[in-house]
Amino acid sequence: MELSKHINLISLFDTSISLLAAFVLGGLIGLERQYRQRTAGLRTNVLVSVGSAFFVDIANNLGGPQGAIHVIAYVVSGIGFLGAGVIMREGGNIRGLNTAATLWGSAAIGAAAGADLILEAAIGTGFVLFASTLLRPLVNRINKQPIDMSTSEVSATIYVVADKHHQKIAMSALSQHLDSIECQADDLNVHPFGDNDVEIEAKMIATSIDNQLLDHVVDEMIKLDYVRQSFWTPSTSD
Repeated sequence: MELSKHINLISLFDTSISLLAAFVLGGLIGLERQYRQRTAGLRTNVLVSVGSAFFVDIANNLGGPQGAIHVIAYVVSGIGFLGAGVIMREGGNIRGLNTAATLWGSAAIGAAAGADLILEAAIGTGFVLFASTLLRPLVNRINKQPIDMSTSEVSATIYVVADKHHQKIAMSALSQHLDSIECQADDLNVHPFGDNDVEIEAKMIATSIDNQLLDHVVDEMIKLDYVRQSFWTPSTSD
């Protein structure tokens, strides 16, 4: 029987160790993500890690080291499709990048475990966990600092709420003020705002803008009789 030819107790033991290591190490990463209520939690990270380990282990058993190398290359590219599924865009913000990167790390750890590089997989797990936990306070501290628009690569959006009967005049005034600070709008959208007003949304092209200049534009727009509100928001998500 062909089945009996592929039964090797030593190989089965080796596979079990690889999958167990992938399960435990992927689970450690998944626990951190589950605790923070992320999209890809415990089960997802474990499945990604174990799946990667299993594919690499099979290739290693059938094709040797060269076969494992080819499968690892496919794992690297294939996990990108899974990671893309957890990335979402909400207005000017992008969510899920950290989750996608964590899945990529889990796949790498699983691939290392499947290739019998258990210690390397454990070290990789430590670095992924450190990046998710120890760097978080530093990131939060940096994010709490005021954004310097002149030195940071950011985009900005100016919002103007005006009387809908003066929509064209408000748009023209906004364009003139933007020209005065040598800043061009990448996109200019108009949305209904209540029964009598419209909201004009101007997205900036420049990636480095002086926030004082934007404050000046907002202040000038709010002086107009037909403008109800005027403000701007920065975004560093792109």
